[in-house]
Amino acid sequence: MKHALGFTILAFLAGCGQDRSAPRADSSPAPASAPAPPPAAARADNRPVIACFGDSITAGFGLDTGQSFPDLLQRELDQRGYAYRVGNFGVSGDTTQDGVARLPLVLAEKPVIVLLELGANDGLRGLPVSVTQTNLEQMIVELQKNGARVVLAGMTLPPNYGPDYIRKFEAVFHDLTARYRLTLIPFLLEGVGGHGDLMQKDGLHPNAAGARLVEQTVWKTIQPMLKHL
Repeated sequence: MKHALGFTILAFLAGCGQDRSAPRADSSPAPASAPAPPPAAARADNRPVIACFGDSITAGFGLDTGQSFPDLLQRELDQRGYAYRVGNFGVSGDTTQDGVARLPLVLAEKPVIVLLELGANDGLRGLPVSVTQTNLEQMIVELQKNGARVVLAGMTLPPNYGPDYIRKFEAVFHDLTARYRLTLIPFLLEGVGGHGDLMQKDGLHPNAAGARLVEQTVWKTIQPMLKHL
């Protein structure tokens, strides 16, 4: 914490009527005060990182500060005595292609666990399922190569996208889980999606109460992977 030292010197010269024959007070400058020590450098946070890497659901779209599920997960970890730092790498509107572009930012944190929550915006835009799978696969391979355990957050789509497209879209998450031996959350919004009292008016994003349930789903999934450090 920076400390500012302010020094104010007020000199009142009452020269009127002063006896000029009286000896003058010593006018030599006062010794300079020792400079304030520089502020201590912020201590590096060396806790292992759990990266929540996703889109608007991870970012906490429509929620107040501190209400996103990564924020709630950090509090859960702290309260239970787990020394991990949760990194929120959620960006609203991101597709899997955007995730590939942002992957170096996540890798730079050297996460030990990554909750990969991308793909929903691909589906909502009707992008080819093969593109979504290729992009997710690229991220998974790079994350595992760098030592992270990947938890894949599965998603589904509104029924108006048609059963064939929805089936292929959902299969992407199961296929990648089997191929790369991931931990899968079949549907991140389980028990939340479709419940008006837990979703925002857009029907796509959880409200504060819904985010708490999402955090509990995430917590139950990753807790067996954690160590008391």
